[in-house]
Amino acid sequence: MNLVALLADRARIHPERPALIDRGRSVSFGELHRRVATGAAELHRLGLSRGDTILVFQPVSIELYELLLAAFHDGLRIMLADPSAGPAFLAQCCRRLPPDAFFGPWKAQLLRLALRPLRRIPLAISSSGFFPGTRTWNPPHATRPIEDVPGEEPALITFTSGSTGIPKAAVRTHGFLLAQHRTLSRALHFEEDETDLITLPVFVLANLASGLTSVLADTDLRAPGKADAAAIFRQSTCHRATRCAASPAFFEALLKHPGGLPPFAKIFTGGAPVFPDLLARLRAALPDAAVTAVYGSTEAEPMAHLDARDYDDTLLARTAAGQGLCAGTPVPEIDLRILRDHGGTPLPRLAPADFEALLLPPGEAGEIVVAGDHVLKGYLDGIGDEETKIHVGDTTWHRTGDAGWIDEAGRLWLLGRCSAKLPPISSAPPGAPDYPFAIECALRTRHPAFRTAAIGWRGKRTLVIGGEPEAAELAEMQARASALGIEDLRIVRELPLDRRHNAKIDYPALRALLESQQRE
Repeated sequence: MNLVALLADRARIHPERPALIDRGRSVSFGELHRRVATGAAELHRLGLSRGDTILVFQPVSIELYELLLAAFHDGLRIMLADPSAGPAFLAQCCRRLPPDAFFGPWKAQLLRLALRPLRRIPLAISSSGFFPGTRTWNPPHATRPIEDVPGEEPALITFTSGSTGIPKAAVRTHGFLLAQHRTLSRALHFEEDETDLITLPVFVLANLASGLTSVLADTDLRAPGKADAAAIFRQSTCHRATRCAASPAFFEALLKHPGGLPPFAKIFTGGAPVFPDLLARLRAALPDAAVTAVYGSTEAEPMAHLDARDYDDTLLARTAAGQGLCAGTPVPEIDLRILRDHGGTPLPRLAPADFEALLLPPGEAGEIVVAGDHVLKGYLDGIGDEETKIHVGDTTWHRTGDAGWIDEAGRLWLLGRCSAKLPPISSAPPGAPDYPFAIECALRTRHPAFRTAAIGWRGKRTLVIGGEPEAAELAEMQARASALGIEDLRIVRELPLDRRHNAKIDYPALRALLESQQRE
């Protein structure tokens, strides 16, 4: 069941087709498969064996995927952790899962030497030539057969910081990655002769399994909102990229390019809220392209998708009325339900009948829960499972923490985070939304040029506007916000955004900003 077997199949079918293109360099499916097999032999020669863990600090590049696939080929586990999260975070990650090897270029090796938990890793492998105290990555001509592994064998482990500050590790097994490949290939309409501009690195694995050519975007993927639109345009046209999946912030950056968008035939955007005005602008920029909004998460990618053409005036009116953001129809490979909002309280193991009693019918808002083969069943050592998993018979349901509801056509509507629900007020107009995101979406339909954030602050439902609207527009925004149950209004120069996608409001940072303004 090894994921790499799919790459071997592609290498046999079309060995000369480019598999990866990285800033002028290219590797074919046949050559990539050969490098993966020799890389597996090198890992074995260096003393690593099935089940060992490699901590990888390699930039997105051809070398990254060679190493990942070589490790999967040999039944090894790849561990990823964000070095920008700080030394304490990395130390906790290494305590949770002690790596057997460290892999990265010379800059990563300098970081390893500077941090004691990383210096303790027994084997250091340099991907960029000689570095003192490391073994240089230099695969031999010999190859190794693909290790046959069961579906539940861990392949990729990624650490993120949980709400408690304790690192939470998502464990993707070979079976999970294969199921995700199958779901993505259908939901994102993969065709094997396509060329995909890559901004979301995990999608490369699905592309390779499906025979697509992956062009690694020539920009800093850590800051999609600051994408180098000119470089992306040149790269996409040079390699004739036919499709691109990226965050909304990435496409916002591309839309500012004077030459327009690259001539993609297919666009998929997600990872952050995909507002209808962005979908409309993407359609206007590329009238013949298929534009799709995708809803998903680390634990379940994808969950639902929406053709941009379906966000018509009827759906837009619902958004403007405070009913949320339409995410479209759940993908067939997933079971999606709406659970009564329990405020994040952990739930015990439930009998199927007891679970059904907690579910809400269409039209009622609650927490979105999902189950399926490409839904993460749990985290490393179970840390994070209690608050995010519900065990019902033989099925594990994932609690997304997102609030939503299902309409009469079976479409999913997003309302924001369950934990962000606003405090109740007696003066709220009838039907006023209780979730901040629904209010923000409603205001965005009328005022797309301004970001807004609705929060409970100092006992009031408060709207924060980023920017400086003209007096007339400000008055209109205030009147509309009041009709949606907002009691107070604040203005800041710019709303703080998340680091990963540059598109979600960083609410803790916003609260700190408001407090600092209040003290001034």
